[in-house]
Amino acid sequence: MTQITSRQIRVRDAFDHAVDYEAAATVQRIAAQHLFERLQARLAARKPVRILELGCGTGFLTEKLRAAWPDAEIVATDIAPSMLERARRRVGGGVTFRVMNAAAIEDELGAFDVVCGNLVFQWLEQPQPALAHWGDRLKAGGIVALSTLLDGTFREWQAACAPEKSGSGLSPYPEHSQIEVWRPALFSGEWSVESCVQTFPNGAQFLRHLKQTGAFIPRRDHTPMSVAALKRSLARFDAGGSFVTWHLAYGCFQKPPRAGVFVTGTDTGVGKTFVSACLVKAWSALYWKPLQSGLADEAGDTPTVQILTGCSERDYLPPAGAFQAPLSPEAAAHAEGMVIDPADLELRMQQPDRPMVVEGAGGLMVPVTETVMMSDLAVEWGLPVVLVARSGLGTLNHTLLSLEALRRRGVAIAGVVLNGPLNPANRQTIEQKGKVRILAEIPHQPDVTANTVAEIAKMLPSWKLLIEKSRGERE
Repeated sequence: MTQITSRQIRVRDAFDHAVDYEAAATVQRIAAQHLFERLQARLAARKPVRILELGCGTGFLTEKLRAAWPDAEIVATDIAPSMLERARRRVGGGVTFRVMNAAAIEDELGAFDVVCGNLVFQWLEQPQPALAHWGDRLKAGGIVALSTLLDGTFREWQAACAPEKSGSGLSPYPEHSQIEVWRPALFSGEWSVESCVQTFPNGAQFLRHLKQTGAFIPRRDHTPMSVAALKRSLARFDAGGSFVTWHLAYGCFQKPPRAGVFVTGTDTGVGKTFVSACLVKAWSALYWKPLQSGLADEAGDTPTVQILTGCSERDYLPPAGAFQAPLSPEAAAHAEGMVIDPADLELRMQQPDRPMVVEGAGGLMVPVTETVMMSDLAVEWGLPVVLVARSGLGTLNHTLLSLEALRRRGVAIAGVVLNGPLNPANRQTIEQKGKVRILAEIPHQPDVTANTVAEIAKMLPSWKLLIEKSRGERE
């Protein structure tokens, strides 16, 4: 096993000595069930072939994984050997158990469809790099699923101890604002939070519970209370009702199913096709415009991109739907007596390791069918989004609203491209308020030609650099 730190040794020893864990770990069971349900929902009908569980403890989550996907290869790991042995007894055969540090997945294990961990995240010293490391061990389209305790957990006990000089000594848990930015780079998904209250007969029983579950791992600099101070703290805790609140967060993040981005705009006519052509040129990418309307007035975006980039027929994919009227895809199809079948809009998987630029129609809230919006396709495809926006007046509201809509749906954002006269103030506001990277500012181009596209393409980050910078920002 990879060498572990002094804190990890304390975590290991605390759980190794938690001999009554299974009888006491009520909330841990609940968290395992809720994490499992979120993982199931994210997988939908997919059946994972290989699953890696980190910090499996005594097997609450392992048991559910094994029952749901009996044909999967499951590797369950924990830093505490005695916990692994109890998990082995609980689950039985069909699972490989091994001692391992969750922050350093061993290379020999290979790639997985799912990497998951229940209530292990809060014990990691460097959570975001660890999460990026977990994401690296996933196959394309794979899922990271985890739960963690949040700041405010056991706040009632901490309040009871606060008047004493040494305080409760409990290690701090991550804050909600921290975890919101903790996710593997360019993965889709989101965090959800919940709270639950647990009541005890008295404070002494609560402290016994912490020891039984291994949850009391004091800060390294903590000085234990005197007997008198402990008695006073217990009296205050009992006077308050002898209960504690657990704050939990669940994160479920999916790796993009292929290399590529989804290009959308804050509005119609902001330059999506031009930017898409520049990205295709910069990355030698494939191009796919799933839905095209307005063909009565123009040749269409696919032939335009082909001309601007000089790509061959092998470099672009035909639209799933092409319509004459300059309307939304739903309205244009209706005008021709047609209905768009969402099944035709499945993400294309040709040359999956080669970047593909997928250009949307209009903005995020453009209707595709009666029940599907363009934003729904962004969620379904799981590609990071490049948002194209105007640089001038009105862009702040449109751009920030679009970014908020993407984040509410758990869509990853690769960055924003500003199109038009340079506007440093708007750029700064979008970067700061939108918490997003500006990939490029493209000055107004009076004539759009193949030469123009080639020059602008040089301003854009390479595909490799986009990935590296996105990961660097997360770490």
